[in-house]
Amino acid sequence: MASDKEELSFEEAMKNLEEIVEKLEAGDVPLEKAIQYYQEGMDLSKICSDKLSNVQEKMVKIMNDQGETDDFRIQEED
Repeated sequence: MASDKEELSFEEAMKNLEEIVEKLEAGDVPLEKAIQYYQEGMDLSKICSDKLSNVQEKMVKIMNDQGETDDFRIQEED
């Protein structure tokens, strides 16, 4: 099943993660189900993070290949 999740696009993973957050925020989830949702959410979060890091690396390479000297970095929200 992990390979199925890894094949998700960034947008699909984010959508699934948002759905899990909504379920958990509703507050009427049994503890065991909440733990399952939490674990799934963490897996999706890692997929999103990995995909963003991959894109960042590609952008840096593209910019370096084009002679851009400024580093491209994804800015994290505070």
